[in-house]
Amino acid sequence: MTIIMRLKNYFRKLKNNNLIGLYIWNEQRRIKGKSLQKRYSDFEFINKLYLKVTGRTINWNNPQRFTEKLQWLKVFYRNSDMPIVSDKVDVRAFLEQKGYGNLLNEVYGIFDNVDEIDFDNLPERFVLKVSNGSGWNLVCKNKKNISWRLWKKVIRSWQKQDLSWYGREWNYFGLKSRIIIEKYLEDESGELRDYKFFAFNGKVEYVRVDLGRFTTHYQNYYDCKWNFKKFRTSYPNYMDEKIEKPKNFEEMLEIANNLAEGFPHVRVDLYNVNGKIYFGELTFFVSSGFLSFYPDEYDFSWGEMLKLPVPNFNLELLERVKK
Repeated sequence: MTIIMRLKNYFRKLKNNNLIGLYIWNEQRRIKGKSLQKRYSDFEFINKLYLKVTGRTINWNNPQRFTEKLQWLKVFYRNSDMPIVSDKVDVRAFLEQKGYGNLLNEVYGIFDNVDEIDFDNLPERFVLKVSNGSGWNLVCKNKKNISWRLWKKVIRSWQKQDLSWYGREWNYFGLKSRIIIEKYLEDESGELRDYKFFAFNGKVEYVRVDLGRFTTHYQNYYDCKWNFKKFRTSYPNYMDEKIEKPKNFEEMLEIANNLAEGFPHVRVDLYNVNGKIYFGELTFFVSSGFLSFYPDEYDFSWGEMLKLPVPNFNLELLERVKK
């Protein structure tokens, strides 16, 4: 077989196998991200990335937009709790200390690497997450349909990465990479609706409901009285039928406010399965600080709600930026 024929067969195989494509994409991203991390400082990289994504430059002296203020927090603010709660394993102890251990999902195992996992002993349905990442998940609804050999390659690639490379979210830098396998959850809708509470300086102002994340993804925003808000971000609004407010919504809101305490901005993700509330995660830089608002005016209104803390990091750089 000639080299050309081998390459054709390889790319044909790649095209027909999404997992191989996912693995190669992750490896390419890892190599590029590691290189850029060495090449640019956080400040330089964030400036370049913000311009590339939004077409605008950041007003470091007087940030007004929500997206600008999140970049400012990346560069000039540190909070020792943020790396702890960004880790999907360590956050469990944080929840216990806060008195919310009852919100934690059942865990089947925590592993340092994928070779420690006995796939045959896992239940038919489970969720595998890499502890130092975001979106590095395997949602298994039927174990018979899982190509474990290929998934192991993808998971190994995830574990070689540092999420801080890609948007300079400092809270992920240097976190130990582990694998946590949890019970598969599904609510009465037949999926798992995600309730995301956006808190500004410790107070929830908006709630987003995500549904159809693995089919047709929709997002609706509400205020804390469950009034639908007529704007959107990454995905279209769901208007086919009314999304009912959960019966224990007030309890969810109280939990989110308590977990948001002490953070300038955080998104608290919760699930609600047949009336039982589960913790999802805490996210400090939603979409790595590049959330697109439609209409754009909400970037400013959200920015107005976020009062920046006293800077406590990169103070010399801050003084140079002011000049």
